[in-house]
Amino acid sequence: MPSRSVRSAVLFLAALAACSREPSARDSVAQSGAVASPAHFDATAWQPPPDSAIPNDSLGASIRRGLALVLHTADSLPAYAPGRLNCTNCHINGGRNVDAAPLAGSHARFPKYMDRTGAVIGLADRVNYCFTRSLAGNRLPVESREMQDILAYIAWLSSGVPVGEGKKLPGAEGLHTMARSLAGDAARGATVFAAKCTVCHGADGQGNPNIPPGIPPLWGAKSFSVGASMARQGKAASFIWHNMPYGAGKTLTPQEAFDVAAFVTSKPRPDSPGKEGDWPAGGTPADVPYATKGHVAYQPPALLQRANPRDAIVASPTPVKRRSGDRSR
Repeated sequence: MPSRSVRSAVLFLAALAACSREPSARDSVAQSGAVASPAHFDATAWQPPPDSAIPNDSLGASIRRGLALVLHTADSLPAYAPGRLNCTNCHINGGRNVDAAPLAGSHARFPKYMDRTGAVIGLADRVNYCFTRSLAGNRLPVESREMQDILAYIAWLSSGVPVGEGKKLPGAEGLHTMARSLAGDAARGATVFAAKCTVCHGADGQGNPNIPPGIPPLWGAKSFSVGASMARQGKAASFIWHNMPYGAGKTLTPQEAFDVAAFVTSKPRPDSPGKEGDWPAGGTPADVPYATKGHVAYQPPALLQRANPRDAIVASPTPVKRRSGDRSR
């Protein structure tokens, strides 16, 4: 009978041989297509799942709640979205419209560097920039059930997109860039607005919450803040040309879209506390309507004071403080 040491050596060699065979087994599975590989992801063919595919379990309940929150943000979270704007006023069709800063695929793009912030941020911070700037509201507690439900919906909407591949999807850059040679004229824009936009938004630009999917106000105390991307003439022109009039996008000329954007962004709107710290490394886009480091405000509108300015700021990520006695490096 072999000695104990010999038996141990035999068992060790057998285990080593099994380990050496394991990678080839994994490779054969991957080659069979049973394991998805980011290298095989086709961004042009991928589609976000329909609402009917939301699972009927506890996760599905969270996803449905997140969907309800992005559809009815102002009604559901009035303390955090006190205006008359919902997430889907910009992120059309539940965040699926590739011409309207889609939410689909965004879960696979974060964390990411944001030049406006000058730091790498997570998806929860990006959601809070929408609350504090685009909705002119207050930051939603990251640990709240509501934030987690919104994140669950966005994650589900990105189903099948490998981490890091979201940047390849159509619309991943946000609102499309329009021709830089165009400049809007607010007076011409007022004429186009009267002819093409007042049927939904009204002559006073205050919209109508009773017209599905809820027509948002375009200026005033209940509209988006000066710190929102939509307050920039180029971004607003892109959204208008691609999507407006609602259901008849790309029927205006690009120049008409810029003119309407110039008219809308010239109107009074809520301030964005802390905006002077945007683009801390410089490089502020030319059409930003407020002053930042090395940048003069471009056609700034009149600003309306925020009711709760402290909660309207999303702090940039900072290192944790070392605790007394902590010797870790």
